[in-house]
Amino acid sequence: MAKQASASNSFLKELFQFNFYKRNQGRISRQVTFGAVFGAVALGSWGMVGSLEGRAYGAYVYYGVPIALIAMGFWFSFRLVNYSKFADFLIAVEAEMNKVTWPSRELLVRGSMVVIFVIFFMAFLLFGFDMLWKFLFRLVGVLQDAAPVE
Repeated sequence: MAKQASASNSFLKELFQFNFYKRNQGRISRQVTFGAVFGAVALGSWGMVGSLEGRAYGAYVYYGVPIALIAMGFWFSFRLVNYSKFADFLIAVEAEMNKVTWPSRELLVRGSMVVIFVIFFMAFLLFGFDMLWKFLFRLVGVLQDAAPVE
C-alpha cells in the first residue's frame, strides 16, 4: 500500500515539473505517443463543444472549458511521455523497433494485395450466404416481403 502511494506521489510530483527525461532517446515513439494522447484529448474537447452547444452557458464556459481541457491535456501528454518509467518503456519500444527486419516494399505490396483480396472475397462470400439464407427463409415462410411505403 505504501509503495503504491509513493508511486502515485512520484507521478504527481513529476506532473508539475518542466524537464525532459532522456531528451534524445526514443524520440519517435514518444512523439507518436504524445500525438495520440493529445489527439484523444482534443477530440474529446471538440465533442464537448458539440454537447455544450444550444445550452444557456456564456461564451466563457462554451469556449473556456474546452480550451482549458485542451491546455491541461497538452500538459498531461507532455508530462506523460517524460515520466521516467513510461519514457523508459517508450525508449525500449523504439530500440526494439529498430532491431526489427522490415519487409521490402515489393513484399509489403504483395502482402497487402493478398489481404485486400481475401477481405473482398470474404465479403462477397458472406453476401452470398446472406442471400441464400434470405431465399430459404422466404421459402419456408419465416421472412415476408415488406409492404410498400406510400
